[in-house]
Amino acid sequence: MASKLKNIKTIAQLRECVDGWRNAGDKIVLVPTMGALHEGHLSLVKMAREAGDRTVVSIFVNPAQFAPNEDFGSYPRENAEDLQKLERLGVDLVFMPPREEIYPEDFSTHVEVPGLSEGLCGTSRPHFFGGVATVVAKLLNQCRPDVAIFGEKDFQQLLVIRRMARDLDTGVEILGGPLIREEDGLAMSSRNAYLSPQERKKAPLIHQAIRELAEGLANGGNIARLRETATGRLVQAGFEIDYLEVCNAENLAPLTTLAGEPARVFIAAKLGKTRLIDNMAVPDRTK
Repeated sequence: MASKLKNIKTIAQLRECVDGWRNAGDKIVLVPTMGALHEGHLSLVKMAREAGDRTVVSIFVNPAQFAPNEDFGSYPRENAEDLQKLERLGVDLVFMPPREEIYPEDFSTHVEVPGLSEGLCGTSRPHFFGGVATVVAKLLNQCRPDVAIFGEKDFQQLLVIRRMARDLDTGVEILGGPLIREEDGLAMSSRNAYLSPQERKKAPLIHQAIRELAEGLANGGNIARLRETATGRLVQAGFEIDYLEVCNAENLAPLTTLAGEPARVFIAAKLGKTRLIDNMAVPDRTK
């Protein structure tokens, strides 16, 4: 039978509860989120339930990862619905701190992960990964879990967090959960709610384009030519391309040819006012 869900607002309460579980020998798994939970988030929660004895989910819309012209104020907030979903899944604790609990008035420390944070989303959103690394470092320190789980939809973010956790000796194992898609292929995202009905019908073209690009590469196609074809198709359909890149899947170095290394296709594009991201591994046909 599922435990009764604890809804906690302060770091002191979080630590008291988690320390009690740890002292009892329980393995603790954290799933950090910004709320507005969809099936992608819930798949990570289900992973967490399998990976440990106690599951903690944080819900915090992190202002440090939004630029002044971005959607912090309008970002979807569905706390009541989120709590119901998490209780049904048997989550033990939800940490929903107010802004001042995470960033007190005199807060001045910032975590940066050079290299992996540059390029892709780091070019058009240079503030983003520093904000993510800072808040995740804080959450790992506050909760002190054994494992933390992040989705592969934000693949660059996953690599940045994994490097940060390693470099800062957190002792936390960082796991990636598979990207979850709608039936028509669109990667699940809280920001999909911004799409108009007409844009929502068009949005799956992103997935189709990178799937064809990845398949073309696996069959020996030329990166530049395939990128040009995919870009042209999306632009013609009304997308504004931020980037469409083929990168090494371990260090995110841009690739111009495939030489047996693991490769991944990454895209960010705007449809109307909504910025969509997606990625896909290039199949390895040598195995």
